[in-house]
Amino acid sequence: MKSAFVVAAVALMTTTSVAQEPPRFFSETYPSHALGPAMQWYGTLGDEGAELNAMTRELVMLGVSAQIPCDYCVYAHAENARSAGATEAQIKEAVAAAAAVRMWSTVLNGMSYDYAAFTAEFDKMHAGTGQ
Repeated sequence: MKSAFVVAAVALMTTTSVAQEPPRFFSETYPSHALGPAMQWYGTLGDEGAELNAMTRELVMLGVSAQIPCDYCVYAHAENARSAGATEAQIKEAVAAAAAVRMWSTVLNGMSYDYAAFTAEFDKMHAGTGQ
């Protein structure tokens, strides 16, 4: 849970100025010798080379946070998504989409469905659709 807490804190830092001092909840929970590199690494996800915009990235992170589950992460990424312009409907949809993946993953893995059969059928379904 502590690592998820750190991820949420770093996410908060990437939506604000990384040059500022980290919040106490971050600096008191992460090894001081690794704090700078962790912030730098995570910050690269949102730098000028990023392919995802901030709202999309936060919605993805929110969906993952709900699946971990991590209260700290859910709070931070939902707030970050709102700050990046996400509507409540988009937040609900991101969480519901994550839940759908988790549900089908549980069913397919729990029933030990043959992976080769799955990929063959899936590829056949998408043949010619451009997806």
